[in-house]
Amino acid sequence: MKRRSVLRAAAVTAAASVPAMLAAPAQAGDKVKDQPYPNQDIVFRRWASDADYATGTFNGTAASGGRLTFATAAGQTAYTDAVTGATRNYDFATWTSAFVAPGFTAQELIASWTATTPGGSWVQIEVRGVTTLGNTTKWYVLGRWAADNVDFHRTSVTGQGDTDGTVYTDTFSAAAGHELSSWQLRVTLLRLAGSTDAPTLTSFGAMASHLPAVPKKWTVSTPKAAQGVLLTVPGFSQSIHSGQYPEYDNGGQAWCSPTSVSMIMGFWNSLPPAADYAWVDPSYQDPWVDHAARGTYDYAYSGCGNWPFNPAYAGRYGLTGFITRLRSLNEAELFIAAGLPLVTSLSFKKGQIPGLTYGTDGHLMVLSGFTASGDPIVNDPASPSDDVVVKSVGRAEWEAAWQTSSRGVVYVITPPGRALPTPPAQPNW
Repeated sequence: MKRRSVLRAAAVTAAASVPAMLAAPAQAGDKVKDQPYPNQDIVFRRWASDADYATGTFNGTAASGGRLTFATAAGQTAYTDAVTGATRNYDFATWTSAFVAPGFTAQELIASWTATTPGGSWVQIEVRGVTTLGNTTKWYVLGRWAADNVDFHRTSVTGQGDTDGTVYTDTFSAAAGHELSSWQLRVTLLRLAGSTDAPTLTSFGAMASHLPAVPKKWTVSTPKAAQGVLLTVPGFSQSIHSGQYPEYDNGGQAWCSPTSVSMIMGFWNSLPPAADYAWVDPSYQDPWVDHAARGTYDYAYSGCGNWPFNPAYAGRYGLTGFITRLRSLNEAELFIAAGLPLVTSLSFKKGQIPGLTYGTDGHLMVLSGFTASGDPIVNDPASPSDDVVVKSVGRAEWEAAWQTSSRGVVYVITPPGRALPTPPAQPNW
């Protein structure tokens, strides 16, 4: 699914085309009942301590302070860069998790991570699983990532489909009848052969889900928390970047994801230092957005909307983040009440959502608060200028669009150690 599009009839904009995009395993039968659709199975599994990593298998890696580090080369491999075509030799080390049994059969899985990749180093994330038929799948690549794009070009991997499933950019999707009863992840840390670079995984997790068919009509959740709470998230417009650096997906009209992440980074006072975006034309407003587009660009997907690549970019500047699904706005309210804004992914038609005057096949925006009556307040990068980014939208319509398109996908990006709300019985964070 492409998470970028040309917006349809976006009002009050200079151009008609504004953006584009878009814990421990639960026990079987352990559902969340206080939601509009209680049969949504979603769990998030995080590895956050040395003890967590000790449950897996080290091969040249080591755990220290809750991080996974390159300790010694376990082997060497050749890799051909996706853009330059240059082939280089890399030393590698791996860590493989134990199998995770979520308590249901998983249709989809999305991994997320933050890492440091000095020099020409990079990381690769893979998943495999045991299907409902009892066979073990091959390893599927969920991402090849580096913080910069000088020595290595970050990329998803196309053409991985087989009878068990496939990967859509960043999302493993099981074939019908081949859902995963358990799964495991493998992390490979790579550095140029003979170098002393030390790539390090600083946070790591994965969300698995099995969701019912999209309902014909979404039953809106009743506001329960965070009414009248508005977080002071800075407003950045993607539209003012239209035409800038088209090599990163045609400029600002397709930069909703890095623009939204930049707003979250600004909220946490973690925008990049000026030296990092000194390459940006000094006449451009909000140059950190251009830098974020470059830092999230996926060279296979040809866009900035790769979900895990966006929290990974924020991790470059000291934050931690992950991708999960929330079951309704009731769960999102818990984050807002705790002072934690969210990046949300959704698509909708023109006229579908009160407060939004356009339609899109995929878009990302920040959920920054709620009105006193419980309507969402969003920082929408699809705005003509920074000062009109904050908008109130219809709760029922916005929630329905979010839950029936991306099925509740959010980026959770915070400073390390920041407490999250207490998760539900089936923990999706």
